[in-house]
Amino acid sequence: MNAQDRLDGNVLGGPLADFFQPDVTAATIDCAHCGSAAILAEYDVYPDAPALVVRCPTCARVVLRVASDQFGLRLEMSGVRLMSLPAPDRDGLA
Repeated sequence: MNAQDRLDGNVLGGPLADFFQPDVTAATIDCAHCGSAAILAEYDVYPDAPALVVRCPTCARVVLRVASDQFGLRLEMSGVRLMSLPAPDRDGLA
């Protein structure tokens, strides 16, 4: 890798905003544990922990956790192999 080709993390502002602005429940999640894929809306959510705990509907392993409190918003996705969203609808084109 060439140091002159390196950019700082600010370059991610646009692509990550595009990723997190759509309805994320339509995203397909590939479980890092069993490899199954399903849309996020089909995953099982357990709200009784300090965070929302999301488990794979196939293997029941934890895929992600979401917490929001006085310290801010946190997202832990260690059980997600891949998260994919449908292509954005730009100018009426899907």
